Amino acid sequence: MRFAGMTIFVTGGAGFIGSAVIRHLLADTSARVINIDKLTYAANLASLPGAASHPRYAFEKQCICDGAGLRRLFDLYTPDAVMNLAAESHVDRSIDGPAEFVQTNVLGTFTLLQEALRYWRTLPPANRARFRFLHISTDEVFGSLGAEGLFTEETAYAPNSPYSASKASSDHLVRAWRETYELPTLLTNCSNNYGPYQFPEKLIPHMIIRGLANESLPVYGDGKNVRDWLYVEDHAKALTLVLERGSVGETYNVGGSSERSNLEVVECICDELDRIAPASDPRRSLVTFVKDRPGHDRRYAIDVGKIERELGWHAEEDFTSGLVKTVRWFCGNREWWKDILNRGYQHARIGLG
Repeated sequence: MRFAGMTIFVTGGAGFIGSAVIRHLLADTSARVINIDKLTYAANLASLPGAASHPRYAFEKQCICDGAGLRRLFDLYTPDAVMNLAAESHVDRSIDGPAEFVQTNVLGTFTLLQEALRYWRTLPPANRARFRFLHISTDEVFGSLGAEGLFTEETAYAPNSPYSASKASSDHLVRAWRETYELPTLLTNCSNNYGPYQFPEKLIPHMIIRGLANESLPVYGDGKNVRDWLYVEDHAKALTLVLERGSVGETYNVGGSSERSNLEVVECICDELDRIAPASDPRRSLVTFVKDRPGHDRRYAIDVGKIERELGWHAEEDFTSGLVKTVRWFCGNREWWKDILNRGYQHARIGLG
């Protein structure tokens, strides 16, 4: 079975994408998984049902900015691979408080690279040859596309938000540690993820929860900003495939080939909610347009040709099938997100600069 006898560190494993990766690793591979997460506001161990008692799983509460703590974990668990998903990820929050994004996404990645390098250099030759460091990033590092074209692995970086700038910085660090120190790194840049267990501050769960409550559905600007949407479980499978079969030093773009404007996304959510939980009025009537986000990139779209050709990965969900699964999951798992709301999470608008 895949990853037999291997120990994999997943940083940020209590987050949205990280938890999907861990669920996939535990269900579909033989890997021993060490979840390393400092449990920020967006982390949730409830996104890993049954993991705590799984014989191939361990959780360590640890910040990736703490070198000494990371060193202890490397020496304790002797991993064969690191999948770095630990990051601050919400653009609006980065506008209001960029320091935390620089701290975690830049300095944290630096610290993790340093400790991985120290550990890697101590390994016997066979283990050193097998070791991999996979850094997971975003298509937002490429900036904004015009009406045509796609981001490829050769697209120049042009980040426009504090979040994307911090992720671009971390990507450059990963590349530099490969080129300078020969650490066996790989890098992925993904499009917008969605699916079960996503924190309610992101567009799709935010709109589902507000729609269920028949509250207004605020859409930024004219709603015509376009994103490529990737179902999170497809992304998790892509990441393990890159770790298993990707070429050291390479970058792979991962996308869903599902471009939709923000307004189209919200309208699709409205229509699906109306089918599942009909209200007195169609939920499209709840859509309101609000002041746009500063520096809001107009369009992102990913060319997935490289990962499809070289690794044989293909998204299993299109946007329609993935969104139906997502809306139905949030409707059927209200206790998961209501617990987040009950802990004090507020829907208040942020990121206006």
